[in-house]
Amino acid sequence: MLNLMKLELRKFKIMGYIRSAVIATLIIFGFMILVSYSPKMHGINVFEDYSSVLSKIGVLVRGTFTIFAAVLLGRFVIDEFNHKTITVLFMYPIKRHKIIAAKLMVVIAFTFLCIVASTIILSTLYFVVNSFTHFVSDELTLTLVLQHAAKSGFYALAASFTALIPLYFGMRKYSIPTTIVSSVIMVLLTSSDGGGFSLNDIIIVPILLAAIGIAVGYMAIRKIDQIDIR
Repeated sequence: MLNLMKLELRKFKIMGYIRSAVIATLIIFGFMILVSYSPKMHGINVFEDYSSVLSKIGVLVRGTFTIFAAVLLGRFVIDEFNHKTITVLFMYPIKRHKIIAAKLMVVIAFTFLCIVASTIILSTLYFVVNSFTHFVSDELTLTLVLQHAAKSGFYALAASFTALIPLYFGMRKYSIPTTIVSSVIMVLLTSSDGGGFSLNDIIIVPILLAAIGIAVGYMAIRKIDQIDIR
């Protein structure tokens, strides 16, 4: 399986996606600074403490890379069927479901690592900038860092599997736009902040969505042998 995953990484030139992930992280950072700076000019503090800062970073990162995962699914899986290049892969002396499983594992692993890395980078950069600008007067404690680290790890893992859900819609007509749009809708529904509350704040919601994502991935792997690729 690891060898298949490595082949997928080479085939799709993963460094290009890593650069895109870095750019996305920098855009999120710019947004966080803009949101913090503009109201500050009028004496308004958007973030009351570091807890709210870290929570907002988490929401933005998970939403961004959930959509990013949909792009990967479209490129790694759906596009293969659209251009019939999947027929070449299925000629290899490897079972079909292993090929698809490797593709999905690459997307899951890449999404998880991007969320974790981006969260760490953004939190660190914001802390450094805040030490000069004092957007947030609250003190960042080790206890808070550890609490959010555990929370972020859980949400990152859940989001990585949740990101597979759009595959169900995209595979119906082998449509990349459908995959991406369904991902955007899912992020808007689960991450929209209404009065300081979102669906993801209910612990069972990310767990349930992750379970659905796993089920979608499993069904895609199990049914791949039944798909007519001619």
